[in-house]
Amino acid sequence: MSSSIHYDTIVVGGGVIGLACAREAARRGLSVVVLERETAGSGASGVAAGMLAPVTEADFGEDRLLRMNLAARELWPAFADELGVGSALREDGALVVAADRDDAEELRRLHGLQRELGLEAQWLGPRALRRVEPGLSTRVAGGIDAPGDASVEPSLVLDALVEALRVEGGELREDESVEGLLRADGRIAGVRLESSEEVRGRTVVLAAGAWSAELGAGSVRPVKGQLLELRVRGARAAPLSRVVRTPRCYLVPRDGGRVILGATVEEQGFDKAVTADGVFRLLECAREVLPDVGELELVRARAGLRPGTPDNLPLVGPGAEEGLVLATGHHRNGVLLAPLTAELVAGELTGERPRALAGA
Repeated sequence: MSSSIHYDTIVVGGGVIGLACAREAARRGLSVVVLERETAGSGASGVAAGMLAPVTEADFGEDRLLRMNLAARELWPAFADELGVGSALREDGALVVAADRDDAEELRRLHGLQRELGLEAQWLGPRALRRVEPGLSTRVAGGIDAPGDASVEPSLVLDALVEALRVEGGELREDESVEGLLRADGRIAGVRLESSEEVRGRTVVLAAGAWSAELGAGSVRPVKGQLLELRVRGARAAPLSRVVRTPRCYLVPRDGGRVILGATVEEQGFDKAVTADGVFRLLECAREVLPDVGELELVRARAGLRPGTPDNLPLVGPGAEEGLVLATGHHRNGVLLAPLTAELVAGELTGERPRALAGA
């Protein structure tokens, strides 16, 4: 059975990357359908912490990824405003905190890299850190202040993208698992669903996250991450006001006294089980620097699968076959990179130079 509609663009994957790409393509006048194997945001996007943190994510040997992250961060205020979630963008900065002297030595090296790269980051001593975040342990040994880093709640972004796609005339089909790609005349011509339906289109955008390998992005693998959602009890104050990270975990404040604590990094294939060891390790790491974490209510524990690549760089651009465009492999930075990826993919679909790179 074949679809009677022939789309300009078929997007496989309804996470933040796929929806952002679809919405931008629809804005540019293309007919678009998003095919999601479960529900929108049910993959890695639904378990993401929502950090927009190019400075504190910077690492040795990842200059190209850093440039992409910085470019994406610049796009976020306008992107959030366009989606109507500007008020949910928390631009409070981030701290990377050393729990002990070994951590401090590691973070000093990282800060040296940040300064070498010209990033906005300042080293703070223990007292200065506690003036910024009074809830930090008296045993912290220093850390990095990155005032330009930010965060956003992914669920709000996902809901806004679904609505924006609808407004632009795009279509979202949930519970539609793609079994394979269709080929005709030496190019990709659409997809075949597990229901045997064939959906035809001029271009297929592969944004299936950790499940992308089987459809044409062979280097993408699942990287498991467990995280906890915590909440302040009663009328107590929130234990932190900005993102706080250590070399082993991060804490992200959200509205309503909630705190996201994450995340493990595990090579466990497609296993999504929450484990007692994962929960224990996260709480242990958090309490090293923020003792009041132990007083928070444990709301829920979740696990998701990040789409990792060998060099941590996302795969964005033409695939190995004509008619296939990749938008996957974003690993820890999917939410951050969504507006930039959407610009790059839409430019590929329309032949226009991406606005994000104008003047570059």
